[in-house]
Amino acid sequence: METNSLVQKLSETKKYIRSVSDIKPRLGFVLGSGLGHFADTIENSVAIPYSHIPYFHSPSISGHHGALVLGNIGRLPVAVLKGRLHAYEGHSVEQVVYPVRALASLGVETVFLTNAAGGILKMKVPGFMVITDQINLSGTNALSGPNADELGPRFPDMSEAYDRKLTKLLTQVLDKNKISHKKGVYAGLSGPTYETPAEVRYLKRIGAGAAGMSTVNEVIALRHMSVKCVGMSCITNAAAGLQKAPLSHKEVTGNARAVEKQFIAALQGFAKAYKN
Repeated sequence: METNSLVQKLSETKKYIRSVSDIKPRLGFVLGSGLGHFADTIENSVAIPYSHIPYFHSPSISGHHGALVLGNIGRLPVAVLKGRLHAYEGHSVEQVVYPVRALASLGVETVFLTNAAGGILKMKVPGFMVITDQINLSGTNALSGPNADELGPRFPDMSEAYDRKLTKLLTQVLDKNKISHKKGVYAGLSGPTYETPAEVRYLKRIGAGAAGMSTVNEVIALRHMSVKCVGMSCITNAAAGLQKAPLSHKEVTGNARAVEKQFIAALQGFAKAYKN
């Protein structure tokens, strides 16, 4: 995507969204596989299907509904991406990260990214891992190609991909709500195949606590635009080789639903504590 074209497209997207809702969100959320019901708890909400938004594309994967929800949590204006795109669906990396870039163009200061992931750390399944850092093994980078200087620098710093203060706030919220969790590094791979046992052994050796097929390029694009990030993985299964049964998407979405109340409590609690 050409840089001038990207800036112009984001301007058109923002104009359209503003024509539907005058809400000016400060906090954004990206909801992973099977985690979309959080969006239904947003107050005074307006839902815009991705298919109606200029330059958005609709997800094709079960558990990703494909709607931008604008509204409030208490007095805090929020924007929720109910479902995300993946490169393995046939989308370019630019298309994958475009929705979070749109959140940034709307004025969102912080984005809370969630995903369903396979656990490498020893922990309860299903459960939660607060993301402290990431490893991009997707084979792509959201900033490849010409840089849009209007959006951010050519070489953005990634030493604090996940904001430390906000990560601490999230852990405090989880503790307050007595939601069991661990902290760890998220490894983003290309998919759509699940990892092999040998790949999981490699990921464990390089320090990954969970593995999934999303998130890493969204964080790169957001940090490029100086948006703060905080993240949490819903550990829906043990990674390949760490459990006896074969992995399936049905298991992923089913286990996500099993901890839905805790997940919603965590995100609601974070929004209410957020004072950035």
